Amino acid sequence: MTTTLFTASGVRLRCRGRQAGLLNWLFLPGGPGIGSESLEELASALDLPGAVWLVDLPGDGSNRKPPGAPADPYSVWPQVLVEAAMALPNVVFAGHSTGGMYLLATPQLEQHICGLVLLDSAPDAAWHARFVGMTQRNPLRAVEAATAVYEADRCDENIAAIAVASAPWNFTPSAIPAGQELLSRMPYNSAAVEWSDAHFDHTYRAAWWPRTLPVLVLAGAEDRIVWQGGRDSPRYRGANVSHASIRAAGHFPWIENAQAVSEAFSAFSARLAKTSSEDAGLPHPSGSSRLESP
Repeated sequence: MTTTLFTASGVRLRCRGRQAGLLNWLFLPGGPGIGSESLEELASALDLPGAVWLVDLPGDGSNRKPPGAPADPYSVWPQVLVEAAMALPNVVFAGHSTGGMYLLATPQLEQHICGLVLLDSAPDAAWHARFVGMTQRNPLRAVEAATAVYEADRCDENIAAIAVASAPWNFTPSAIPAGQELLSRMPYNSAAVEWSDAHFDHTYRAAWWPRTLPVLVLAGAEDRIVWQGGRDSPRYRGANVSHASIRAAGHFPWIENAQAVSEAFSAFSARLAKTSSEDAGLPHPSGSSRLESP
């Protein structure tokens, strides 16, 4: 049976698998609104020491009315991620796309985690204008038609249709069928999409960057959704930062090249083990946030 826990404010953590080891790997989805179900294939592809958890903010994906969440769950976004980081010991937080941006918008996380992974993410909102330009140069009639329907009726089903139609932007040509299948079964949440568009996506800028904490920056070499050029700054090239470009892969690189993604995570895990050994042990004991079973 899957272990499901909630923090005091309704962040949901679902244990996807557990092996020997002390680390807790927390995976936060992109989107927003798509839910951590989008990371199931990623979790399956990885062989990591410790436990793998899929994380959903209150009001995101299928985590619609979790226990403890405020009446307006978005009022605690994204800072409530600190509760998740404090809920378990020895946390490595991984964020995909906008999920990684939420992590970098929450500087309080630095003192509660022992590693950070950014998957197809960005350090600021400059990626968004480039994404819009890409869509204009590569229009998809199915996306235009689905968007018109959504504008007339902003329901979850209609935003799901946009996502499925956008598969050619998100995946390399050979992976489009697998991408469409993935996108078609996600628990879309249009309220989360609307909140992020109004309050985060266009003004985001990283509020912190790890000075010594081990970091893995990983992205598909053919990602057309989130521009990776923002990582060229020396600030993001420190000795504590590893970079992995996954060849022949798009915005969900584990779909096209799961082996390369797994190898990058394994190398990062080995680096974490070496760092913890040099530091005489993992430095982040369990915090004090309250966890509840459903």
